Amino acid sequence: MRCISEGHVMCDASVRKECYEEASETVEELKREIEDLKAEVAFLRSRYPTDHQHQLSGRSHGPRFTDVVLVAAVDGCEGGPSMTVPVHSAILSPVFKAMLENDMEESQSGTIKISDASYDALQAFVDFLSVEELLDEQMAYELLVLAEKYQVEHLKAYCEMILVSKLNWDNSIINYAFAHQHNAKHLLEAALSLIMDNMFEFPEHPKYSELAKKDPSLVREIFVALVAKQFNRCGK
Repeated sequence: MRCISEGHVMCDASVRKECYEEASETVEELKREIEDLKAEVAFLRSRYPTDHQHQLSGRSHGPRFTDVVLVAAVDGCEGGPSMTVPVHSAILSPVFKAMLENDMEESQSGTIKISDASYDALQAFVDFLSVEELLDEQMAYELLVLAEKYQVEHLKAYCEMILVSKLNWDNSIINYAFAHQHNAKHLLEAALSLIMDNMFEFPEHPKYSELAKKDPSLVREIFVALVAKQFNRCGK
């Protein structure tokens, strides 16, 4: 009887150990799931904060809350099932704004039906508009650096396009140096072209002395390009 009793005790201990290990694994899995959920919530809040959160953050990158709903056909066909994509009217194109401002059904309901686009396409469209609205000049610089470092060529090209569109005489030298540092070919060519178009003002530019001290090789490179351009003009 004693052996049987001891066997039961050993069996019970083994069962308890297994139960404890299973419970521990379950707890760990739940903890991981909770952390994943927290991360997802944090991401969603950062991407789509409420108006109250937007005011508290003090950020001025643009409107984050939504006041318009775009309705897309899931299968891209009118009459099929539909899904909605919330968006803020401030980032919409003039066509959408005209629909909302005129005395139309859309202006009354705040809902615009897009029957010729799938939900995924419309969501990607709105995401692009949101990114473009947030992509100011400073953000374009920062994203270009990341795109160059991690070889995201399409993002780098897009950032270059933004910076070229904002290029002017005042920031031409800064952009030339930046483009040279980060191998941004299109921005480099555009900045150099602008500098050469104002070649007689180049030495008087407020950033000229700073560039000459920081990177004199770039100044020499610009002057070589200027001389080459003049030589080609004389040759022709």
